[in-house]
Amino acid sequence: MTERSPDQAPFAIYWRLSSLYFWFFALLGAMLPYWSLYLENRGFGYLQIATLMATIQLTKIISPNLWGWLGDRTGQRVRLVRLGSVMGALCFIGVFFEPGFYGLMFVMLAFTFFWNAVLPLYEVITLQGLGKHRERYGKVRLWGSVGFIASVALVGLVLEYVSLRWLPAILMPLFAGIVMAAFWVPSQSGSIKPSRSPGQLKAVLFQSSVMAFFAMNILLQVSHGAYYTFFSIHLTSIGYDKLEVGLLWSLGVLAEIGLFLLMHRVFQRFSVRMIALMALVLTLLRWCLIAEYSQIVAVLIIAQLLHAASYGALHAVSVNYIHSYFGHQHHGQGQALYSGLTFGAGGAVGAWLSGFLVEWQGTAFAFWGSAAAIFIALIVAAIWLRSPPEPRPS
Repeated sequence: MTERSPDQAPFAIYWRLSSLYFWFFALLGAMLPYWSLYLENRGFGYLQIATLMATIQLTKIISPNLWGWLGDRTGQRVRLVRLGSVMGALCFIGVFFEPGFYGLMFVMLAFTFFWNAVLPLYEVITLQGLGKHRERYGKVRLWGSVGFIASVALVGLVLEYVSLRWLPAILMPLFAGIVMAAFWVPSQSGSIKPSRSPGQLKAVLFQSSVMAFFAMNILLQVSHGAYYTFFSIHLTSIGYDKLEVGLLWSLGVLAEIGLFLLMHRVFQRFSVRMIALMALVLTLLRWCLIAEYSQIVAVLIIAQLLHAASYGALHAVSVNYIHSYFGHQHHGQGQALYSGLTFGAGGAVGAWLSGFLVEWQGTAFAFWGSAAAIFIALIVAAIWLRSPPEPRPS
């Protein structure tokens, strides 16, 4: 039976594309807030926790670029997503043997090598699968945020009653959900003529605005290192329980959902460059509030609502840049570079550096380090970043 094209059946493909976002970010929602607490429960020190959390980001430097290159060369992105989903789940089973520091690092490197390849490939599949209905991207992507919220709140509630040692077992059904969703993706989505023009890619990369775009995003993810690694530990150390921690994480993603629903109106009113600059200013404010006023619930709520800027707005801006600068033939590699250099290198450096700052002056000081990184990103963007051109044709 032949698949109907996305332009003929936009609403049918909408649900099939949304499913993998839901399960992928549900897994992320179960890991990000609680994995550092799990590692602390296992007896690892702050620098060891920072190193292990950096490992999750580290494979994003190589994995998305390798898999993105394969996707662009072969055009078989859906098959690669399915392979990555299955292998990631199988590798994660090694956690159940409760290896020591180096053993756990190896397990995390193995499963994230496959897991981190899935999303960059899938972003390309989604945009191409939607066809001329690309404006529905935000509505597809928001289901990832829904999955994150549902997962982080539910897991936080469960962990109030069971030991953190059960966290790996809680994660396994979510891995299974990702695998099932990957095999529900229409097989023709993301299949395009393979790319054969590496010179064109280099020409794009060496544009000053493109380099500024990547520098801004690397520093943005460096600034998130303390948040993704020590935010939960920071909150529990000042008296918040696990359910409250989960709800605060969920609040940030709820704000992100609200922004995704309105993002098309924001793009109509402001230039892409202006949105990026405003989001960076709000991100700077967010880290300062967390560093200084986390014990005040009302202020912490405001800081978490600013997640709409620090992740939601800047991610939407970045998707716009990647699509505009890299076009269809290099879209996979552009998305992979974005993931590898920013979430990968930037996230790993941020997580690792935050470990040193926490060891030196505590978790609050690490967020002042985040503020310093985003301040530099703001300067880079203000001087060199320009709004992207119209998307390049296939």
